[in-house]
Amino acid sequence: WADGIYMVMPVMTKLYKATGDARYLAKLNEYFTYADRLMFDQDAGLYYRDAKYVYPKHKASNGGKDFWARGDGWVFAGLAKVLADLPKDHAAYALVLDRYRRMARALKPAQQAAGYWTRSILDPNHAPGPESSGTAFFTYGYLWGINHGILDREEYTPVVARSWAFLSRTALAASGKFGYVQPIGERAIPGQRVDQESTAPFGVGAFLLAAAEMSRFVGG
Repeated sequence: WADGIYMVMPVMTKLYKATGDARYLAKLNEYFTYADRLMFDQDAGLYYRDAKYVYPKHKASNGGKDFWARGDGWVFAGLAKVLADLPKDHAAYALVLDRYRRMARALKPAQQAAGYWTRSILDPNHAPGPESSGTAFFTYGYLWGINHGILDREEYTPVVARSWAFLSRTALAASGKFGYVQPIGERAIPGQRVDQESTAPFGVGAFLLAAAEMSRFVGG
């Protein structure tokens, strides 16, 4: 499932760096190529949360493909973390880099005017309104790529300017509470209420990741 790409792959690259044992990277390559074949949509350039949501078995409210924002957020952020530590001459590097750049291109036109991404990325009406955890992961992923010269600064700076404005001025309340975080789940749920009082540690963590990269961005 999409969450596992974030949870497992960056750990494998860090264990490789700590131990020098190439078996960690071999397992990463095996895991990622399997997950990629199962969950990546070649046309959309995005990942389904897991096999249950592959189109046309599962559809969004508009009859189209349903890509869950936080799930793709886990993937986009996870790919950035892997690229940070994966040797460029490793067999997995080209595929990871390709998927990371394709996701960046695919996510850009789906961003809403207010800076956030809706919970079903390509169907804003499926579960309408702001959501901050997916938006924070996307912001982190974009900023990491810009900061490391992998994504074009001129093309993607307007994207992160809009998303950071939403995260820092709307999702982050004056009290310090970080809201608009969809509760624990695995999909965009029509009718589910998400507002300023909706918060969770994984959403706060995603915001802090984005904030750290934003600090490097403005400092660079």
